[in-house]
Amino acid sequence: MAKRYELPDAAWELIADLVSPEQKMGRPRSDDRLMLNGILWIMCSGAAWRDLPERFSPWSTVYQRFRDWRDDGTFDRVL
Repeated sequence: MAKRYELPDAAWELIADLVSPEQKMGRPRSDDRLMLNGILWIMCSGAAWRDLPERFSPWSTVYQRFRDWRDDGTFDRVL
């Protein structure tokens, strides 16, 4: 069962391919689902990025992923 502001498994399965493409090279990325749940926590709670709970990874990592997905159109594809 998903916690407040987090995606349930069924919803993640629908968008996993859009949000989490296969990585072939480079340093392993932080878990995309965890990053998305952190973004949703910020958007739904209205808190500042620096107030993101530590369970989602450092706030700066989550914020960078938010900016990357915003800029490359990932959120548009999900919607």
